[in-house]
Amino acid sequence: MTKWKVFLLAFVKPLGFWGAGVIAFIDASSIPLPMDLIMAGYAWSDRWHFYIYAIMAGVGSSIGALIPYYLGRAGGELFLLRRIDRKRFEALRDRFERQEMMAMIIPSMMPPPTPWKLFVFGAGVFEMRTPQFLLAVFIGRTIRYMVEGLLTVLYGPEIIVLFGKLVHKHLILLLVCSLAFIGLIVWWLVWRALKPVKE
Repeated sequence: MTKWKVFLLAFVKPLGFWGAGVIAFIDASSIPLPMDLIMAGYAWSDRWHFYIYAIMAGVGSSIGALIPYYLGRAGGELFLLRRIDRKRFEALRDRFERQEMMAMIIPSMMPPPTPWKLFVFGAGVFEMRTPQFLLAVFIGRTIRYMVEGLLTVLYGPEIIVLFGKLVHKHLILLLVCSLAFIGLIVWWLVWRALKPVKE
């Protein structure tokens, strides 16, 4: 793990702020990369400017996510309709539209193993408006990278490695807790949307 961190830091450090955006773009669009380690390396090497790296990574992620998003828009509906009927599909789309911003912000904030690209694909399938999609991904990803950067500055890059080990050790528990948390947020948003407005 230490050799891997050193290699990553040596590779991305010369790219500066722009490197965080480029690497986040690649991670979001196609090739999964160990973004937690990379962002920890950036934050540790330039502690006073960790937030700039987080913002640039948020920008890169939001732009890169447009690729799976547009794939979902292009053929995702047909893909889903082969597995569920039209009525169920429209019910899912209506539910998504009522809380589309939070439905993208929350998964974008979550660490691996959250299946983030599935949410991105789903946003394309349900035709989430592109500006709102970009904003939601940017907010969620920037918050995630900002928190990781701050933890690294305060406690050192080992905190990210420790967190990664805990994730792998308690993967099932983390997935259950993550799904429960997301379900709770979605339930609250649906409840708010369906709550009658007082005159």
